[in-house]
Amino acid sequence: MSLWKSYIGGFNAYLQLEKSLSHNSVEAYLHDVAKITQFMEVQGYSFGPEKLELHHLQEFLKWITGLGMTARTQARVISGLRAFYHYLLLENLVSKDPTELIDLPKIGMKLPVTLNVAEIDLLIGKIDLSTPEGKRNKAMLETLYGCGLRVSELVGLRISNLFFEAGFIRVTGKGDKERLVPVGSVARAEISYYLSEIRTLSNMKKGQEDILFLSRRGSGLTRVMVFTIVKRLALLAGIKKRISPHTFRHSFATHLVEGGADLRAVQEMLGHESITTTEIYTHLDRDYLRSTIIQYHPRNR
Repeated sequence: MSLWKSYIGGFNAYLQLEKSLSHNSVEAYLHDVAKITQFMEVQGYSFGPEKLELHHLQEFLKWITGLGMTARTQARVISGLRAFYHYLLLENLVSKDPTELIDLPKIGMKLPVTLNVAEIDLLIGKIDLSTPEGKRNKAMLETLYGCGLRVSELVGLRISNLFFEAGFIRVTGKGDKERLVPVGSVARAEISYYLSEIRTLSNMKKGQEDILFLSRRGSGLTRVMVFTIVKRLALLAGIKKRISPHTFRHSFATHLVEGGADLRAVQEMLGHESITTTEIYTHLDRDYLRSTIIQYHPRNR
């Protein structure tokens, strides 16, 4: 809708410039706001966001429910609208926020899929180390698991951000925020071997000199390539769980919490803005403790 177009354009600039969100995050927010404009066109409403009322939002919720949206998706859309109205209030473009009065749909906690240590060893053990790509893949997966990186952080990792003498790597995370992450001896050894024995043989493309992990053609890997590598190895290992590169990050955090690591330290290593995001791993840990008690306590045998 033309009445909303300039507001959404300003919101787009706000997310990119002031919030410094990634392209994917900005697109997700804009996609959520686009839903309300679609609804208004369908209903024949022709007013801007300053005249949106609670009853319009209640109609909107019924509409997206009728489209078959899950409670989780609905909650995400409402969160996107709240962010939009937060921006409008900051810029004095509206005088009130109707989204404050909307309750988020109740959704159950969705715990992430994780691998245990034996499964990670099994999966990594399926890498064909007779090829240069296999040796690179081992270094990549040990880095994913050993440092708890997002796949975007892995493919963006630079040689100039490796500080092995100090035991850290510098990672660029969401919103271009940098953090230092400890790197363990296994990941460090695999990266060092890859750098000295494999990467030097690559036919490197111009401008890729500082990118750590390179494809066969000498350019940086894409996220899709890493997804494909992980999926193929899971198939070879006979792992039935639905896993992705992010599963290594979840497993990294879960194994730290199970081992007694401080939650604040895990938050720092993962680069979570809020401790509540990290707290999901305490729920995983409780499940682990419960299953351990059921399995090993003499009164449960």
